[in-house]
Amino acid sequence: MIRKIILSLIIFLPLINSCAEGRGDNKIICGAERTDIYLPMIQNSRVGIVANHTSVLGQSHLVDTLLSLHVNLLRIFSPEHGFRGDIDAGEHIENDIDRLTGLPIVSLYGSRRKPLPEDMAGLDIIIFDIQDVGARFYTYISTLQYVMERAAEQGIKLIILDRPNPNGHYVDGPVLDPEFTSFVGMQQIPVVHGMTVGEYATMINSEGWLEGGAKCDITVVHCLNYTHDTEYILPIEPSPNLPNQNSVYLYPSICFFEGTVFSCGRGTDSPFQVFGHPDYPVSDFTFTPAPAKGAAHPKLEGEICYGLDLSDAIEEGIVPGKELNLDWLIDSYNKFSDKDNFFNSYFNTLAGNDKLKQQIIDGLSAEEIRESWQYDLGSFKHIRSKYLLYN
Repeated sequence: MIRKIILSLIIFLPLINSCAEGRGDNKIICGAERTDIYLPMIQNSRVGIVANHTSVLGQSHLVDTLLSLHVNLLRIFSPEHGFRGDIDAGEHIENDIDRLTGLPIVSLYGSRRKPLPEDMAGLDIIIFDIQDVGARFYTYISTLQYVMERAAEQGIKLIILDRPNPNGHYVDGPVLDPEFTSFVGMQQIPVVHGMTVGEYATMINSEGWLEGGAKCDITVVHCLNYTHDTEYILPIEPSPNLPNQNSVYLYPSICFFEGTVFSCGRGTDSPFQVFGHPDYPVSDFTFTPAPAKGAAHPKLEGEICYGLDLSDAIEEGIVPGKELNLDWLIDSYNKFSDKDNFFNSYFNTLAGNDKLKQQIIDGLSAEEIRESWQYDLGSFKHIRSKYLLYN
């Protein structure tokens, strides 16, 4: 009887708590909150979950909620930054035991990115619930693809608890050239794809883009009261270096500086909201990267960098926008004296091609570069339109 009372409270929790601040009575309800939809699917099943610190339901972590409801949760799978979301970008993470629940954690950002068959052993269902930010090079969707492929191979059902995309209101950037496939770009999609995780998963599944054309048995638990034009303010920082909404909006544009000698603010109070370099022309704005949460050894550590401060971009109306900003990157290249060493080997991987770098070197304007994307963007938008859930 007690369990039934708790279950009833959890089922009706979406009526009490929403996953983000909304306006009026139409607050956004995330998939994780729609327990009345997915709890019946997982009762009496052996369950694994791909989750991190953003996997919350009201004030509780989803893992804790499922355990309180006596769901047979056997295993946690963790992406980049770890299950608790406090690991540096790119830092390898090994398997562990969750200190709060005692559940085993299988790291998908350590010695392997794709679960091994034995990692899936004994599971009937896997839940995926992670907040994404809508950029091709944000690695959570790459983890999703690998989980889908292994689940398809093992005959395991995947339930995606969808969450809104804070950058889901536009589509822009170069479409990935398959020659530049990597963990920060696994599919032929643009830098900003404008899809939720649920929409994206349905697309790569139905289009036969999983390895070997495999098909995964997926169920998407939709969000309520959300469209792609809905403003969505993230209630929890999605990773250590995206600490606020301003950084989330700027990230798709500022991340290109990771492929240069410039700092993009890791190791400061404003990561992905500033950029600069010691040899950039002297300006009134400076910052000095130092070890910090999520940036143990930031680029240009201890060096005074001159650059641009975009920490008030929302207030100044710079973001949110409808396209990537290439002017910051182009202007920085043009003003940097050592042009031969401006780009590093990572730039083409981020861009997903070797054209963008050459276009900047050749002096093309942002408008000319964007025009070169339009044919591929049009083809992608046609495919994307078939899988949108929130028109």
